[in-house]
Amino acid sequence: MTTPDTALFAEFTAPSYAEWRAEAERSLKGVDFERRLIRKTYEGLMIKPLYVQEDVATLPHLDSLPGVAPFLRAATATGYLVQVWQIAQELPYPTASAFNQAIRSDLERGQTAVVLLPDLATRLGLDPDQAEVGMVGAGGTSLATANDLAQALAGVDLSRTPVYIEAGLVAVPLAALLLSALRESGTPLHALRGSLASDPLGSLATAGSLPVALPQLYAELAALTGWAHDNAPQLATLNVDASIYHNSGGHAVQELAFAMATAVDYLREMQAHQLHIDTVAPRLHFSFAVGANFFMEIAKLRAARLLWSRIVAAFGGSTASQQIHLHARTALWNVTRTDPYVNMLRSTTEAFAAALGGCESLTVAPFDTVFGLPDEFSRRTARNMQLVLQNECYLPQVIDPAGGSWYLECLTDELARAAWGLFQDVEKQGGMLAALQAGLPQAQVAATAAERAKSLASRKDVLVGTNMYANAKEKPHASHLPDYAAVQQERAGQVAAQRTAAPTAPLASADLLASGAPQGATIGTLTQALRGNTEASSVSIPPLHLHRLAEPFEQLREAAYAHAEQHGQPPLVFLATMGPVAQHKPRAEFARGFFEVGGFAVQDGGILETPEAAVQAALASAAPIVVICSTDDTYPELVPPITQQLKAAQPEVQVVLAGYPQDQIAAHQAAGVDAFIHLRANVYETLTNLQQTIGVRA
Repeated sequence: MTTPDTALFAEFTAPSYAEWRAEAERSLKGVDFERRLIRKTYEGLMIKPLYVQEDVATLPHLDSLPGVAPFLRAATATGYLVQVWQIAQELPYPTASAFNQAIRSDLERGQTAVVLLPDLATRLGLDPDQAEVGMVGAGGTSLATANDLAQALAGVDLSRTPVYIEAGLVAVPLAALLLSALRESGTPLHALRGSLASDPLGSLATAGSLPVALPQLYAELAALTGWAHDNAPQLATLNVDASIYHNSGGHAVQELAFAMATAVDYLREMQAHQLHIDTVAPRLHFSFAVGANFFMEIAKLRAARLLWSRIVAAFGGSTASQQIHLHARTALWNVTRTDPYVNMLRSTTEAFAAALGGCESLTVAPFDTVFGLPDEFSRRTARNMQLVLQNECYLPQVIDPAGGSWYLECLTDELARAAWGLFQDVEKQGGMLAALQAGLPQAQVAATAAERAKSLASRKDVLVGTNMYANAKEKPHASHLPDYAAVQQERAGQVAAQRTAAPTAPLASADLLASGAPQGATIGTLTQALRGNTEASSVSIPPLHLHRLAEPFEQLREAAYAHAEQHGQPPLVFLATMGPVAQHKPRAEFARGFFEVGGFAVQDGGILETPEAAVQAALASAAPIVVICSTDDTYPELVPPITQQLKAAQPEVQVVLAGYPQDQIAAHQAAGVDAFIHLRANVYETLTNLQQTIGVRA
C-alpha cells in the first residue's frame, strides 16, 4: 500500500545498520567507535548510539499486552484511560490541625490522594512527652491519639479518597487508633483504600538498628495483613521503600534488586505465619524514587513490574497477585539548596518519567523541600506539575507510551536481567536481612555514590546552579523548619491530658485490630501494651548514608557566605586578563564560572598588557587568589614574571593558571603557580584546597 509518506521517500533506499556504522566511523576520523559513541552507565549497562529492530527481535516480553502478565506494559488493559495515576503530595506539617488545613485545601485544588506521614516519635511508638526534643514533628505529623487521626482526616471522604500512611514500626497500634477514628466518622472499613504499611528492613537499613525484634514486628504485620484481607481488602500493610537506596546514591540495578530481595523476605515471613501468597502480594506496595536519568527511570519502573510478576508467579501466586503496586516520588538525591528553582525543572522530567513508566501514584517534591516545610506556592507548583501532565500533555490518552521503543525495550530487558542477577546474589547470601548484616547493599550503594560524587567533582556530571552555571548573585536561603521545642511542649500537654493509664494486661495484635484503641489510649501506651518487655532487636548493621549529591558543593558556598557575613564580602578572586579580549576571554569566562561555583566574588582585570600592569592591578585588588588568563602560547613569557613579582610582594597570595599546558606544568610550578584550573580538573577538590589555604574554611 502506497501512502503519501512512502511515496515521498520512495526514491531513497533505507540504509542498513552496517552502512550507517560505516558512515559513522568515517565521520569519527579514526576515533574508536565504541569509545566515542557507546556510553557506560553507573549500572554497568552499555548504551548504544542507535537501536534497530534486530535489537528487540528476541526479547521475550515484546508481545505482551497491557493488563496481562507480566504486566510490563501496564497493570490494567486500559492503562491510565480509566484510572489515571493518583496525585499523592506529601504534607509534612507537625500538627494534625495544620495538616488538615493543608490537605483539605489541596484536595480542592487537584490532589487526589492523602499521604499522611507520622513524625519520628509516632513511627517509633513514643508519646510526645516520652520523646526527645527534635523527634516530635520531625518529618511529619504528631499522631499520638485517635483524636489526632480524626482531626488530621476531618472533612476528607475516605470512602472516595485513598489514604497512604507510613506506619514506621507501629503499624498495629496506629491501625488501632485509625479504627477508632474511623468509627467516629462512620467510614466503612471495606471502602478504605490505600495503605497503612511498614517496611521493617527499610527502617533497619536507614537506622542501623531497631528498637524491637524483627520476629515481633513480623508477627504484628502478619496479624495486620490477615486482618486487612478480611476487613479492609483495599488496604496495603507492607511497603518496600526502594527510594532509600536511590537517595543514598545507588543506581537502578541496585534499587530493583534490593527492593525485590526485601519483598521476598516479607513474602517468606508472612508465609511462615500461615498467610497465603494471594493474601500477601496484593497488600505489598513498592515505592521508588525517580531521578534525573530519564530513560533509565522509565525502564526501571517497567522492569519492576516484570520482576515482581516473575517472583510472585514463582511463589505460586495468581495472575491477579502478580500485578505490582507502584508509587513513585521525585528523588531527593539531586535536589539542591543552591539555585533551588532549578529543582522545579528536575521534578518536571522526573514526574514525566514516572508517568511514562506507569506509576499508580506519584509524589512530586516541592522545589523548596530541602529547606523544611513547603509553603502554599511550592505546594501548588508541585501539584500543578502533575495536573499539567494529566490534563495538558494528554499522557492518560496513550496506554504504555514507552512501549515499542527499541531503545526503551532493550533498556528494560537489560536492566531487569542485571537486577535479577544482583537479586540472586542477595539470595545466595541468605536473603535481604543476611545481606544487610553482611553489608553487601550498603557497600555497593556507597561505591556507586562515591563514583557519582567523583563525577560531580570533576563536572563530568552537572547539577545546574551547583557545580556549574552558579548564580553569583544568589543569597543564602532561609530554612523554614518547625520550632521543635514548642511543638513538643504543646503536643506533650495535649496528649498527657487525654492519656489514661496503660492497659495492665498485655494486648494481642488481633485484640487491638478487633476492638480498636481503648478510650484514652495513645501510641505510646498501645505500643507498650502490645510489646510489653520485648527486647530490642539484637541486629545491628552499618546504616545507609542518606544524603544529597550536592551537599559538598553546598558546603563550599555556605563557607563563602559565612566569610562574607564576617568580612563584609565573599572571598575575592582577581582575574589577570592578559592581552586583547580575544586572547584572554575564553579562559577568563571559564575561570569566572569555576570560582563562582565556590561562592567566590570574581573581579575582572580588564585588558592588561604587561606583567607589571597585571601585578599592580592584582595587588590593588587585595585578592588572595589571582588567576592568570591567557593562551598556552603566551604563558611561558607571562607566568614567571607575574608569579614571581606577586609572591615577592605578597607571599601568601595563591596564583592559579587557567589552563593545563602539559609541557609547561613543571616550569610554571617552579615559578610559583599553586594550582591549575581546566576542563578535567577536580573542581571540588581545587576549590576546597583554595578555601582552606586562604582561611575561608578550616
